[in-house]
Amino acid sequence: MTILQIRTVPDPILRRKSRKVREVNDAIRELAQNMVATMLEAGGVGLAAPQVGELKRLIVLKLPEEEDARILVNPEITRRDGEREVEEGCLSVPGFLGTIMRSERVKARAVNEWGAKLRLTADQLFAQALEHEVDHLDGILYMDHLKSHEDLVDLSKLEESEHRHAFEVEVEDEGLMKSRGEKRVLTAGDMQDGVAEVKAEKIVGASETDLEKL
Repeated sequence: MTILQIRTVPDPILRRKSRKVREVNDAIRELAQNMVATMLEAGGVGLAAPQVGELKRLIVLKLPEEEDARILVNPEITRRDGEREVEEGCLSVPGFLGTIMRSERVKARAVNEWGAKLRLTADQLFAQALEHEVDHLDGILYMDHLKSHEDLVDLSKLEESEHRHAFEVEVEDEGLMKSRGEKRVLTAGDMQDGVAEVKAEKIVGASETDLEKL
């Protein structure tokens, strides 16, 4: 399998609408497998064909609790129910995270890599990932769902801020750090691994919000 280049903004292909796959053949299966390998290499939850430069209605998903990746050809969301606020990011928009609204539950149809028809019912992370990847097929990025672009978080600045805060707390009062050290490490981190701890707690969180890399 081949690791493909992931297109990132402002690549214009990310704003183009993908074409329906007319025949599920060996070329489509090879592309899908390469997309799966690329997604896993990048630590992603999902990937759409336009993100690797192919304007085909093809997506792949790998949920944390599932052993195998899903390959969905010509996916179509047929029903959406409820709304919930989620944190979301994207492999094609690296380094940023935003809060948007997604459906609580969706129903969808597609075919798999062998052309078999599928009917899908999804909620939580699965529903969010489906909506995110199908959006890609229509040239839509999650940023388009932001109420304001001011709601887009620059993760590098957040990490820098947390990193700096951890250092300031440590040097301000060593005795205080000794008495409150464990709690401080978990919430603000230290100079060695604090940024990773903060990111795990405040950004990544539970699996439902682990969509920095869709």
